Amino acid sequence: MSVRLDTKSPELYQELLSKYDTWMFDCDGVLWRGDRLIDGAVEVLHFLRSQKKRVLFVTNNATKSRRNYKKKFDGLGIQAHVDEVFGSAYAAAVYLSSVVKFPKDKRVYVIGMSGLEDELRSEGISFIGGTVEHHLASADNTLSAPEEIPPDPTVGAVLVGLDTSINYTKLSRAFRYLDSNPECAFLATNQDSTFPSDKGLLPGAGAILAPLVTALGPNRPVTSIGKPSNLMLDAIKAKHHFDPKRTIMVGDRLNTDIQFGKSGGLATLLVLTGITSEETLTGPNPSTIVPDYVTCSIGDLRVIVAD
Repeated sequence: MSVRLDTKSPELYQELLSKYDTWMFDCDGVLWRGDRLIDGAVEVLHFLRSQKKRVLFVTNNATKSRRNYKKKFDGLGIQAHVDEVFGSAYAAAVYLSSVVKFPKDKRVYVIGMSGLEDELRSEGISFIGGTVEHHLASADNTLSAPEEIPPDPTVGAVLVGLDTSINYTKLSRAFRYLDSNPECAFLATNQDSTFPSDKGLLPGAGAILAPLVTALGPNRPVTSIGKPSNLMLDAIKAKHHFDPKRTIMVGDRLNTDIQFGKSGGLATLLVLTGITSEETLTGPNPSTIVPDYVTCSIGDLRVIVAD
C-alpha cells in the first residue's frame, strides 16, 4: 500500500530526504508539461542539490538528444548537466554500440526524429530513414505504399521511436526490412502509449510502434530499451554509481516510471501532474502497480525547503 504524502505533514517529506541520496526524475508530466514548468519544480531540484543529493533525469522521450534536453533545461531555468540526462534515444544508441556491438558495415533503419539521430551519430551508428534526406528517406514523406521495397542486407536493425511525421511508407519499409530478414533486430526506444503535453494527451512512441508489432506477430517480438526495461537502468549504472536501496524514482506513469523503479529495486514516488490520475489508484479497477509513495506534485516538496 502506498504512503500518501501531504503537505500538512512535512515530516513525511523530510523522511524521504533522509532515506534517499539519489533522486531520479522523469521529465514530461513531472517537471514540466510541454514547455510549461510544474509549479515548484525548480525550487525543489535546487534544494535537493543543496542537500548534496544526486539528481538524474530519466526520460522515455526520444525526440530530443541529451544536448537538446540540456537546452530545454536551460530555457526553463533548471540546472542540469548533459551527463545527468538519460533519454531512451541515448540508451538505444548505447545499447547498439556497447551491448550488441552493432557491426560497422550495417545500418539502422530509423523511424524517429532528430534527437534519436543525434544520439546514433554520437555512438558511431550508421542509419537510414528518419529525417535524413537521401534516396530512401525522400520517398518516406508520402502517405502511399511504395511500389517495391527490396530486401536490404545492409539494414541490421529497425529502431522505432516517436515520429510526428509517421506515414504508411515508413511503416512499410520497416516491416519489409524486418519481415525479409530474421537477423534484423527489432528495437524500440520505448512503448509509451501516450505522452503529456501542454496541448493535452497525445499518442506516444508505443502508438507508432503498434502497427509493426501487429503486422509482424508474436514470433517477432520487439526489444524495448526505455523504461521500464532494465536496459535503461544498465545505461545509467554504466555512468553513475549509486546504491539502489538509497535511490528513489519520481514519475507520473505507473507502467513505465514506477514499474522501472520497482524492477530495479528502487523506491518509487508517483506524482499526479501527468498521466496517472487518482482514479487509476483508487477507482473500481485500480492498477496492480503500486508506488511506494504518492504526492500531488513535485512542488509539494517545497514544504521542507522552508524548514
